[in-house]
Amino acid sequence: MMNTTYSSPIVTVDSVVFQLVQQKLAVLLIARTNQPFAGIHALPGGYVSAGETTLTAMTRIVAAKAGIELADCGVVEQLYTFDTVARDPRGHAVSVTYMALGRNIMPQLRSDTHYPQFFPIDALPEIAFDHAQIIQYAHERLKSKISYTNAIYALLPELFTLSQLQTAYEAVVSHPLDKRNFRKKILGLEIIHETDQTFRDGAHRPARLYRFNTQVVTNISSF
Repeated sequence: MMNTTYSSPIVTVDSVVFQLVQQKLAVLLIARTNQPFAGIHALPGGYVSAGETTLTAMTRIVAAKAGIELADCGVVEQLYTFDTVARDPRGHAVSVTYMALGRNIMPQLRSDTHYPQFFPIDALPEIAFDHAQIIQYAHERLKSKISYTNAIYALLPELFTLSQLQTAYEAVVSHPLDKRNFRKKILGLEIIHETDQTFRDGAHRPARLYRFNTQVVTNISSF
């Protein structure tokens, strides 16, 4: 009888946290303090402990390394499992990756944080491991997601103008949208409603404020 020895891969979690910073889509990165890739930026991630779910591990790690409570994010979902054998030079590591969307996320500098900072996705620094590919994958998923759900709400304040809503869509899809067509489509979807409040930006006349019908991810007609 053949004696076969199995060596299990390590299970890790990585988090792709998006928010809008100065009207651009930005992703949370930390500076690694240990080898491999010491001093290089990476997604906040780490090992899953025995008896711990990947969601619990992700919540713990992002809080420890970036000072962020993921409960404050409007959307948190499992993204993909990356299991390329050579993705980590320390050995075979399977990464269960999550994507989170939020607004006004302020990383907290504490003794156990790793210099967390949001970077525009079109101006990323050098990235460790395969995390650049993970960010790209998450961005493509987000582009797709806002085309058939209302998930864009998580990047916006509760009350917003139609111009702010269009800016959010443009930040995600990475190209400008025609104003008239955008407003016709978004109002036709009936996922937002007009409020009796207005917003004034400088000398411009006040703009009507809108609100999403729900703060829960819901499928919609294709945008």
